[in-house]
Amino acid sequence: MSPSALGNRLKEMRARHGLTQAQLAEAVGVTRKSINTVENRVFTPSTVLALKLAAALKVSVEELFYLDEE
Repeated sequence: MSPSALGNRLKEMRARHGLTQAQLAEAVGVTRKSINTVENRVFTPSTVLALKLAAALKVSVEELFYLDEE
């Protein structure tokens, strides 16, 4: 699956929680650049990272990520 095939609401959900990319990155144990690349659909997160992001933002993985069927 190409990174662009997986859409996400990461930036929106992060903003709702008032978190910076750096704060979210620290909470899930990755770099700020990793958060940036996921938000911009450059990188598809691993299952583990997707679960950590969803947990940190208190949403389900399904709320955070979706298949972009263009």
